[in-house]
Amino acid sequence: MQDMRHDPERVIDLDLVRCTENAALAAWKYFGKGDKNLADYAASDAIRGMFQLINCKGLVRIGEGRKDNAPGIFTDDKLGSWRDEAIPAAIAIDPIDGTTLTAKGLPGAISVMAVSTCETPDEDPQSLFPSIPSYYMEKIAVGQAVAESDVRVQMDTPLETNLSIVAGQLHKRVCDLVVVVLDRPRHQKIIETLRGVNCRIRLISDGDVAAAIAPSLPDSGVDVYVGIGGSPEAVLSAAAIKCLGGQQLCRMSPRDDAERQELLKTSACSEDDLQKVWSVEQMAPGSHIIFTATGISDSPMLPGIQYRGRHCITHSILMRFRNRTVRHIRAYHDLESKTIRLHSTGEEISL
Repeated sequence: MQDMRHDPERVIDLDLVRCTENAALAAWKYFGKGDKNLADYAASDAIRGMFQLINCKGLVRIGEGRKDNAPGIFTDDKLGSWRDEAIPAAIAIDPIDGTTLTAKGLPGAISVMAVSTCETPDEDPQSLFPSIPSYYMEKIAVGQAVAESDVRVQMDTPLETNLSIVAGQLHKRVCDLVVVVLDRPRHQKIIETLRGVNCRIRLISDGDVAAAIAPSLPDSGVDVYVGIGGSPEAVLSAAAIKCLGGQQLCRMSPRDDAERQELLKTSACSEDDLQKVWSVEQMAPGSHIIFTATGISDSPMLPGIQYRGRHCITHSILMRFRNRTVRHIRAYHDLESKTIRLHSTGEEISL
């Protein structure tokens, strides 16, 4: 029998789609009902339940819940069967990117996960996805045409210059670029700069994983993502952007001097570390990367969950870096037969 270790992600990739599908379906029960923690717990429980059926030794390197103490899946948690012959893997995960969006019944929520399988059984999964110690990072993300050009965007280049570079590579006028920015007071200067050059701005309230990936997706209608967002989300989006051939540049962004001093004291960070610019290759190293996401509500990346008669329809995306394969998966779930496995009870429950 052929040894599958040369391409281990093929063994588990579709099961990972089932994880985000089940998380999205579990979260949908609480869509628009005002309780983001309940939705997050349901999605996390469904992902853990599905992982019980996956033959891997999954170590969570990037978890969620750190910023707001929400229920979830956390760094250093173990997912999978952990049998002796199981595939070692590092996991970056957010059961719901956009918990507030889900609670409020708004567009832009997805369930998302990146997995990097080890090259050899002896490789340490901790080497695969870096754990960024800051809560937030500065980010700029662009698509493949810009990433592969001779003149590239840079973190410290003025925003106006970066926009001119993007416009030139996309054969557009600067005023025709669509730039996504999180609608936060901290981005007022960025928004004023964008309006000063007459860009089109798409402000979003949450969910910057999909937003950062959007410039790398054909027909997303988004050319650039810029601003300050969560560090775990930066790693997740980096995995997808690497699979798509785009680029994302990030740098740690302490919220205030107190956090800066805390990072320097307790996280083994130096001033040089705080100034380091991370590329997708540094945030998502290795060649055995899988990225999957399922839409909960409509976003620039994926349609949300839909109901038609006795069926629930989910839309997912599955990417693999090794062969630059991108699959869009539309699944029809018969509501009279579909079940979700929960970790908390070990049981299969109906939708």
